Order: sequence, then C-alpha cells, then structure tokens
Amino acid sequence: MKPRAVVFAYHNVGVRCLQVLLARGVDVALVVTHEDNPNENIWFGSVASVAAEHGIEVIRPADPAGAELSEAVRRARPDFIFSFYYRHMLPVEVLGLAPRGAYNMHGSLLPKYRGRVPTNWAVLHGETETGATLHEMAVKPDAGAIVAQTSVPILPDDTAQQVFDKVTVACEQTLWRVLPALIAGEAPHLPNDLASGSYFGGRKPEDGRIDWSQPAERVYNLIRAVAPPYPGAFTDIGTARFVVARARLATPGTMARLSTANLPPGLHVSDNAFFGVCGDARAIAISELRIERDGQQTAVTPAQFVQLTHSSRHS
Repeated sequence: MKPRAVVFAYHNVGVRCLQVLLARGVDVALVVTHEDNPNENIWFGSVASVAAEHGIEVIRPADPAGAELSEAVRRARPDFIFSFYYRHMLPVEVLGLAPRGAYNMHGSLLPKYRGRVPTNWAVLHGETETGATLHEMAVKPDAGAIVAQTSVPILPDDTAQQVFDKVTVACEQTLWRVLPALIAGEAPHLPNDLASGSYFGGRKPEDGRIDWSQPAERVYNLIRAVAPPYPGAFTDIGTARFVVARARLATPGTMARLSTANLPPGLHVSDNAFFGVCGDARAIAISELRIERDGQQTAVTPAQFVQLTHSSRHS
C-alpha cells in the first residue's frame, strides 16, 4: 500500500518536493498552502497549480492553529506530514496526526541558519557553502533530528536568488535520495546540535539600507543577499531612493582609475559609470542602478542619476 501524506508547501521548494513525492509514489491526500500576497513579488512557482494538475485537494487556511486545519488533516489520515517552505509553524497537535512522522525541508545545513530566509542570511554573512536539510519537526523551529543533508557552494559573486536556485535542487535531491529509506522506516535520525548552530529571524526591506562606511566586502554581501527579485540594497540621496540591482567588487585596476581614496563613502559617477566608495576606501562597481518610486523600480543612467540627485538635494 502506498504511504499517505499531507503536504504543507509553498514557493519553488514546495513545487519541486511535492513533485518528488508524487514521482516516488506517495499518495498525497491533501496540500496545504498560502494565498499569494498581492503586495509580494511572486517570482516563484505555484504549489496550488501543481496540486490541481494532479487532482489533489488544496486548502489555504489563514490560521494554522485553527480547528478547521487540524480537522482537514485528520480526515486525510496521513502516515506522514511534510512541510516544504510552508511559512507557518505547525501546531504540535497537527504534527501528532501523522503516526509515521512529520518532516520539514530547511534551506541550510542545520544546525546553522535555523529560522527565516536562511539563504539570504548565508549570503549576507559571506558563507562559501550552504545546502538543504530534511529534519523531523519539533516544537522549536528547525530543531528536530536530521534525516538527510545536501550541500551546495556559494560562489563569490552569487546573488541570493542564484544560491536559492541551487538550494532548491539540493532540496529535491535530498528528498529523492532519502525518501525510500524514510518510507521503509530505515532513515537515519541524527542529532541536531542547536548549541553549535545559529538562529535568525525574518528580514524587512528596511534591512537593505546600505551603510557606505562599512568595508566593501560587507556592503557587497548585503547587495548580493537582497538583490532582485528581493527588494534590493538601497541608499537615499536627498528625497530620492536608489537601489543597487547588480554590482561586483571593483578590481585593482578599476580602483586605480577611480582614485577612490579622495572620495567620501557613498554613490558616485565616473567615466559614465556608477560606483560606490566604502569605508575601507575600496569600491563597488555598479552595473545596474534603479530609482524607487511608489514601490516601483526603474533603471537610471549615470546622466539621469546626476540630474536626479542634483534636483533631489536642492528640493
């Protein structure tokens, strides 16, 4: 008999891991997902659409602790519960409705980067590696026993989206590899040593504000960590807000040409190109700068930037 599962899922990881369960022959009786937020940039795939294509019932409860959700899960009679980038913690009583266990896929190498947006935090902190971890769900977030992990590299110029794409594949590979053993009751359950790890909360758009007095490497990591499709790292000049959409650390040759030691930290234009001077006198070469107005971002040229900042400073 096929194992039966209830799946809580959202985002690209939710899409891919749901497809892995179906490809492995799991009977997915119910999918629980989120309503898309109209104020959010929806650049990722739809779990609800995948479920609909396979004729699976989908619900989108506003309250994960409500009686409606627990009753729906109880009716589904799951052997397993899986959570793939579902954005709410599941109540203990819901987890207890799956006699063969409840498992979550997390986008880091636990116990490092427990909590929210782990990929963005890993890039922000200049990590060279991250990955995916399937683990048992517990009362604390990302605290249960580790079942399987897959690592991926973070290259020096990778943005958070590029790393997230790798993590999505790592999630798919992790689940595909360990699922047969999990179904057979033979998967390892290794200690998740929280004391040796780290926990981080969510990030807000305001957290993308650039402090140009910081060293260039730290500023560049922030730019990479929140680059579009995330809200972006920004700086305000007068009444204008500019978002650094694409950039990289300047090469020594570029540094010599710009003579950054004579310039204050902040955004500048030279040779019809953007660059930012940081607190250690190193520079960041900016290949795409945007101005943000009413929540919308539009690319600007160096000439437009000079005109906009002149008028903004004197308005």
